[in-house]
Amino acid sequence: MTRREWLVGIGATFGAWHLPARTAMAAPTVARDAVDHLLLGAADLDAGIAWFEARTGVKAAIGGVHPGAGTRNALASLGHRQYLEIIAPDPAQSAFNFQIDLRRLTSPRLVTWAAASADVDATAAAAAEAGYKVFGPRDGSRARPDGVMLRWRTVGVLAGFAEADVDPTPFFIQWAADSRHPSNDSPAGCRLAALEIRHPDPARLQNVLRNLGIDAVVAKSATTGLRATLDAPKGQLVLD
Repeated sequence: MTRREWLVGIGATFGAWHLPARTAMAAPTVARDAVDHLLLGAADLDAGIAWFEARTGVKAAIGGVHPGAGTRNALASLGHRQYLEIIAPDPAQSAFNFQIDLRRLTSPRLVTWAAASADVDATAAAAAEAGYKVFGPRDGSRARPDGVMLRWRTVGVLAGFAEADVDPTPFFIQWAADSRHPSNDSPAGCRLAALEIRHPDPARLQNVLRNLGIDAVVAKSATTGLRATLDAPKGQLVLD
């Protein structure tokens, strides 16, 4: 299973869609507004939570585990229908199958992101028509600690930009209308102010994102990366 397939399967565990109902490939949405959630990788979840709290003043709440993948996470709201997922190895699981080796990270960093879609079927069809390899749509669900069941559908797009520790191409997520978005009940206080994307071939990546309905400015860089700026109680925090 590829990292993209795994992310589509579990990265959506706490996501939701927030865009108005529209055809998935209509006028592109600005990247910052397209974000459903950001995945911040960490080698240790408790340390990642403490790192984030020290810099923002917000303590992310434990979200859940991903059986078989060897990971667990914690969540913090980024405002209206956007949130941050801190994802780390789960020491209670004997196998680690997340294909970004979070265990080797020396500090928390952004590893990928999820974009909201009002119609993942249309997103998948348009991506396939554009010539990209598509995973899904797939149905997913999980039970919250209070027993409420959350349901979603996701689709991943393999566009050829993934590297060992980061994938700048998001996977897409749409939640059932009766599912509560994590930004509503995760610790609040932060807001997503900006999302920047870097790549050695910015025009090619920018064109792919636009074909997927996302209007992004991609900066030329020797390495591939994501950078998010958060407004937080302790001031601005830049996540790379």
